[in-house]
Amino acid sequence: MGNEQVMVPRASLPPHTGLLVFQPLKRRHCGECRRGPLPLLVLEDGAPRCLDCADLAHLVFLPSGDTALTRRSREESALSAVVVRFNRRKSRYERQGVLVEEAALARAEQRCLADAEARRRRRVRDARRRAAQDALFAQEFAVEILRLFPGCPADRARAIALHASERGSGRVGRSAAGRALTEGAVTSAVVASVRHLDTPYDRLLMSGVPRHEARRRIAAAVATVLGGWTGEGLGSAG
Repeated sequence: MGNEQVMVPRASLPPHTGLLVFQPLKRRHCGECRRGPLPLLVLEDGAPRCLDCADLAHLVFLPSGDTALTRRSREESALSAVVVRFNRRKSRYERQGVLVEEAALARAEQRCLADAEARRRRRVRDARRRAAQDALFAQEFAVEILRLFPGCPADRARAIALHASERGSGRVGRSAAGRALTEGAVTSAVVASVRHLDTPYDRLLMSGVPRHEARRRIAAAVATVLGGWTGEGLGSAG
């Protein structure tokens, strides 16, 4: 068994540079020391060799999955090999990972950890920047509410602005019109708040009243609240 030849169609191999190590599907023994069965082997002149006989036993296996770690491990390692295994269903060899020097893997892991920490710090900075932008926009939104509805309590205006402008909510404050603080967008946010908090609108919906009919029933109540905040009625604001 030690002298058997293993044929590997080159077209079935994945693109690679450097040494190849195989995970055999069949029981293979080293053609030099006769050790086996081998979990990993190298082909020399078509004959299998164990990693000891191929002078690769000092390398450690890094499974596929982390592209950055694999790339950096190979950069740090003076000697490395690509590990492949034959996929019978696809009739081709597929990468399983790499063999690299243990010290090189440790250095690569440290580089990746440093990058991860840098990314974490950047995410924190970005989150703080977005929070500051959101707070400023909500403040501007509240100011515009009070300009259009001077009788609206300041706390209520701030609550409406925060709700309407919440990032990722899809509400009117996040629309293009809302970001531009158009009168229509700001008024829509105020009307929606009044509809849900100052009228029986939600109860009507829960009782099965169709949305358009529910809005018709509470239109006068909405107009009354908004009229009190502007000093004039809005008629069909519901």
